[in-house]
Amino acid sequence: MNSKDLIQIKQFCVYHEIENTFITELHNYGLVQIIMLEEDEYLQPEQLPAVEKMIRLHYDLKINLEGIDAIANLLNKIEVLQQNLTAAQNKLRLYEQHQIEP
Repeated sequence: MNSKDLIQIKQFCVYHEIENTFITELHNYGLVQIIMLEEDEYLQPEQLPAVEKMIRLHYDLKINLEGIDAIANLLNKIEVLQQNLTAAQNKLRLYEQHQIEP
């Protein structure tokens, strides 16, 4: 993996004015994946929206890491349920169209 495509955790933490240990704790809870390259730690760009959301939950709303873990799991379950609902609605529409057509 090319480090140019990754976000260095040190720089990310300086930009967001947070401790590096917060990202490490998120990793320990399994909420983010840390990539080690040449003794530096990186995040994948697609993780940024979720990490920034967790930063707001922790620092702005004072939610502890256990709470962030629970919220993240619930949000993931909601996303899966929404995908399942969309798939079921699409199947129902297809079924209804076949019933209406002669």
